Amino acid sequence: MVYNWHKKIQMMAYPACCTLCGAAGDDGVDLCLGCRDDLPFNRHACQRCALPLPDAAPEGSLCGQCQKEPPKFDRCYVPLRYAYPLDHLISNFKFRSKLAQGQLLAGLMVDFLLQQPCELPELIIPVPLHASRLRERGFNQALELARPLANRFGLPIDSQVVVRNRATSSQMELSKKARRRNLRGAFELAGPLAARHIAIIDDVVTTGSTVNELAVILRRGGAEKIDVWAVARRADGQ
Repeated sequence: MVYNWHKKIQMMAYPACCTLCGAAGDDGVDLCLGCRDDLPFNRHACQRCALPLPDAAPEGSLCGQCQKEPPKFDRCYVPLRYAYPLDHLISNFKFRSKLAQGQLLAGLMVDFLLQQPCELPELIIPVPLHASRLRERGFNQALELARPLANRFGLPIDSQVVVRNRATSSQMELSKKARRRNLRGAFELAGPLAARHIAIIDDVVTTGSTVNELAVILRRGGAEKIDVWAVARRADGQ
């Protein structure tokens, strides 16, 4: 009750404004209904890795890559495709330190997950940044996304149990094969896992190399079920 009153007071003092068009936000969120409807939702996707598939693909289809070489995680839950205008929101959040847009993106993830018939994990682990990248950026975007998710679903976060032990090159311009080489051995467990069902949190899944490498480490540590929760999936990731 107290939380609801605080929320109402905040909404009256700072009315929501759509971050994309400037119109009034909907239901206290900085996104109007029109702009929300225009977002690139990932409605037809691989059942395993969430790669966008053609509209004609049957429900529950697997992409060719997952049929050929299944990833080390069990399933990837991603509500949106990495396309305009979502790419603009993610870029502002990640590279321009607009953390309020991170809250908006996490809210879109929450809405999507509430509609999925999925079992909640015992623990969520944000993809770690190397110390040098963390100093450069000032925050870990995956951790900023994880916090609202943890609050909404009542889940613990562990941002210390996995560390990025070396500074890797930027993944953005690398091929899928090069991404795999770049990430090999980049993560390690810093302690025992306190859960068997884990959700990895990230902002964008491109080829899946990062979350897959992290899943390998978590499997070695005893994880039995690994989900991936991310904001967006790139259609050209394969």
